[in-house]
Amino acid sequence: MRIKLEQRRIKCLLALPESGMGYQRVDLSLADGRELKDVPVFNAEEVELPDEFTNISIKDVRLHAA
Repeated sequence: MRIKLEQRRIKCLLALPESGMGYQRVDLSLADGRELKDVPVFNAEEVELPDEFTNISIKDVRLHAA
Protein backbone atom coordinates (compact mmCIF):
# COMPACT_ATOMS: atom_id res chain seq x y z
CA MET A 1 0.00 0.00 0.00
CA ARG A 2 1.25 3.50 -0.78
CA ILE A 3 1.03 6.23 1.83
CA LYS A 4 1.93 9.89 1.54
CA LEU A 5 4.82 11.07 3.69
CA GLU A 6 4.67 14.11 5.95
CA GLN A 7 5.68 17.40 4.29
CA ARG A 8 8.91 17.65 6.32
CA ARG A 9 9.99 14.18 5.11
CA ILE A 10 9.16 15.11 1.52
CA LYS A 11 11.26 18.25 1.78
CA CYS A 12 14.21 16.25 3.14
CA LEU A 13 13.97 13.61 0.39
CA LEU A 14 13.77 16.25 -2.33
CA ALA A 15 17.24 17.42 -1.29
CA LEU A 16 18.69 13.90 -1.69
CA PRO A 17 19.63 12.08 -4.91
CA GLU A 18 17.28 9.67 -6.66
CA SER A 19 18.05 5.94 -6.83
CA GLY A 20 16.47 5.86 -10.29
CA MET A 21 14.11 7.88 -12.42
CA GLY A 22 11.39 9.16 -10.06
CA TYR A 23 12.16 7.01 -7.02
CA GLN A 24 14.47 6.60 -4.05
CA ARG A 25 15.34 3.48 -2.02
CA VAL A 26 15.19 4.32 1.69
CA ASP A 27 15.46 2.75 5.13
CA LEU A 28 12.66 3.61 7.54
CA SER A 29 12.65 3.70 11.34
CA LEU A 30 9.14 3.22 12.67
CA ALA A 31 7.68 4.62 15.88
CA ASP A 32 7.28 1.09 17.30
CA GLY A 33 11.05 0.49 17.02
CA ARG A 34 11.05 -1.65 13.90
CA GLU A 35 13.11 -0.81 10.83
CA LEU A 36 12.34 -1.44 7.19
CA LYS A 37 15.24 -1.58 4.74
CA ASP A 38 15.34 -0.79 1.03
CA VAL A 39 11.79 0.57 0.73
CA PRO A 40 10.77 2.45 -2.45
CA VAL A 41 9.61 6.06 -2.24
CA PHE A 42 8.06 7.50 -5.40
CA ASN A 43 8.51 11.16 -6.35
CA ALA A 44 9.93 11.82 -2.84
CA GLU A 45 6.43 11.66 -1.36
CA GLU A 46 4.75 8.24 -1.51
CA VAL A 47 6.23 5.25 0.29
CA GLU A 48 5.33 1.69 -0.68
CA LEU A 49 4.68 -0.32 2.51
CA PRO A 50 3.29 -3.78 3.23
CA ASP A 51 -0.29 -3.51 4.55
CA GLU A 52 0.72 -4.46 8.12
CA PHE A 53 2.82 -1.26 8.46
CA THR A 54 0.34 1.32 7.16
CA ASN A 55 -0.98 2.45 10.58
CA ILE A 56 2.46 2.93 12.18
CA SER A 57 4.13 6.34 12.30
CA ILE A 58 7.45 6.85 10.53
CA LYS A 59 10.14 8.13 12.90
CA ASP A 60 13.02 8.59 10.42
CA VAL A 61 13.81 8.22 6.72
CA ARG A 62 17.33 7.66 5.35
CA LEU A 63 18.66 6.83 1.91
CA HIS A 64 19.39 3.12 1.63
CA ALA A 65 23.11 2.38 1.37
CA ALA A 66 23.59 -0.15 -1.42
